[in-house]
Amino acid sequence: MSNALERKIVLVTRPTRLDDLVNRFNTVQQARFYVEHLGADFSDYLAEHSRYHEAVGEAEAILRGFGRVQRLERRYLSNFIFAAEDRVVVLGQDGLVANTMKYLHGQRVIGVNPDPARWDGVLLPFTCKDLAKILAEESKRKAKTVTMAEAKLNTGLALLAVNDIFIGQRSHVSARYRVAVGEKEERQSSSGIIVSTGFGSSGWMKSIYAGLRATGAQPAGFDGTLPWDTERLHYFVREPFPSRTTQAGIVIGLIEAGAKLRVTSEMPENGTVFSDGIEADYLEFNSGTTVTISTAERHGQLVV
Repeated sequence: MSNALERKIVLVTRPTRLDDLVNRFNTVQQARFYVEHLGADFSDYLAEHSRYHEAVGEAEAILRGFGRVQRLERRYLSNFIFAAEDRVVVLGQDGLVANTMKYLHGQRVIGVNPDPARWDGVLLPFTCKDLAKILAEESKRKAKTVTMAEAKLNTGLALLAVNDIFIGQRSHVSARYRVAVGEKEERQSSSGIIVSTGFGSSGWMKSIYAGLRATGAQPAGFDGTLPWDTERLHYFVREPFPSRTTQAGIVIGLIEAGAKLRVTSEMPENGTVFSDGIEADYLEFNSGTTVTISTAERHGQLVV
C-alpha cells in the first residue's frame, strides 16, 4: 500500500436542519407536524436533508479510493485530535470550514459544496464531482493562507478564531466592560463586541456592513472586506449605549498588525468569549477578567 493510501482522510460533516428537528421531536413525522402546524413548508427541509446525505455518501465513496476515511461530525471537532499527515475534507456550509480550521495545525482543508444551488459556498470551491481530481493532484495545488485571531485571558486560557470572536453576555442583556485600543480606553455598555479576521469578512462582519449600507452609515472608503491573509483585525461594538458612566467613542475600526484590543469585564456573571459561532466552546468572562485580542501565530490553509 502506498503512503498516500495509508494516510487518513477526515470527512467533516454537519447535521441538517431536519436532523436537528428530529433530535428535538424524536421522529420525522412529529417534526413534520410541528413545522406544518405553524404553516411552514416541510418539503424544503426534506429536500435539503436528502441532498446533503446523498453528497455525504458520494464524497465518502470517492475518498475511499484515496485512503482510509473517518467521518467526523461537527460536534466532536473540539475533542478530536488530527494527525499531522491527515487530509481534511469539509462538506460545508461555509461556517463548517471555519469551525474545522481552528482545530488544525497546518493541515490543508478541502472545502466541498454539497448543494451549489442552495449554498453560496464562498469557502467551498469544489463539488463532490471534483474530489477525485483534487485528491489526485492535492500536493500540487495551491492553498490560500488564512490569518486567525486569538483571544487570551489573564487567567492563562485562550481560544482561536477563524472568522470572528464575540465578547459579551450569554443572555440578551447589556454587557459591561472597559475596552482599550491603542491609546484609547473607555467604559462601555453594549450588546457585545465582534472582532473579525479577513476570512470573517464574508461572515458576521459582512452582515453588519449590509446593515450599515442600508442605513447610510457605512464608513467612507471601506466596506468591511479584508484579504484572508491580512494581519489586521476588524472590530465592531453592537448597540453601544452612552450614559453618565459609559461612552460610545470606540465602536468600529481596525486593529493593525501587531496591535491588540483589550477588554476587561465588569460583569459579575454570564460574561462569555466564544469564536466562530460555537457558543458551547467558550471562555468565561466575568468581573476582573481581561481578554486580549490579536492575530494568532497559527494560520489555516484552504486548498484552491
